[in-house]
Amino acid sequence: MIALMAATTLAACSPAPKTDSRRKRVPVQKIRYGTDASQFGELSRPTGASKGVVVVIHGGFWRAEYDLSLGRPLAASLVDNGWTAWNLEYRRVGNGGGWPGTFDDIAAGIDTLSTVDKLDTSKVVTLGHSAGGHLAVWAAGRSRLATAAWNKPAVPVTAAISQAGVIELRKALEADLGGGAVQALMGSTVGKRYQEADPLAQIPLDVPVRCVHGTSDDTVPISQSIGYVEKAKSAGADAELVEVEGDHFVVIDPSTRAWARTLEILEAW
Repeated sequence: MIALMAATTLAACSPAPKTDSRRKRVPVQKIRYGTDASQFGELSRPTGASKGVVVVIHGGFWRAEYDLSLGRPLAASLVDNGWTAWNLEYRRVGNGGGWPGTFDDIAAGIDTLSTVDKLDTSKVVTLGHSAGGHLAVWAAGRSRLATAAWNKPAVPVTAAISQAGVIELRKALEADLGGGAVQALMGSTVGKRYQEADPLAQIPLDVPVRCVHGTSDDTVPISQSIGYVEKAKSAGADAELVEVEGDHFVVIDPSTRAWARTLEILEAW
């Protein structure tokens, strides 16, 4: 899926968002949160005061062939706009991930921020694309889960942004999105594990969720975001759909209006 991204021209809908030319990035800090090769993240900070921490969670239908390099352009843009970026890697299907390892890693990767020196975690936003959108919203609702290892976060998420996210997991399973990607992640098509893994089972969340989705997305249909937002709002949650022009990848191209819209959402928080 994302292998096509390099060969796909993403048309810019507007100029890239303006940044403060006086702002510089400090060196990227690699921090491990486990012993596996994929259990690490890249922390990037702006000079001066930070607006908060954004946890960048890459997509790729949870598969091992896609990695956090997909999130690096977003992390750089976030830092240029005054945010601290935590570009998170995790075990995926094919390298030790799946159920429950991938979920363990997202929880542990976010919680390790509590151990980072001089890092203010009072505002932590998860930002995920595609499969990463699923994990971003899942992480925002961890406190509602039954699993004790997940439901007492050391670093609570204060808001979430799903970029073309797979956030109706059972419907994605039924639609065979990603050619069996959901079944590969979960290791089954049935069971109580879906109650723990599907963001729909967590609503209404106590934090705001914004779903940014391209109207021409034929990889993860916009119906995923529409369905989640409708159900979340009906349950009393703070959730909004933000439609943007473009395909599945326009939301992770920092030169596009779709990405500028995401920065606007962050600024509003």
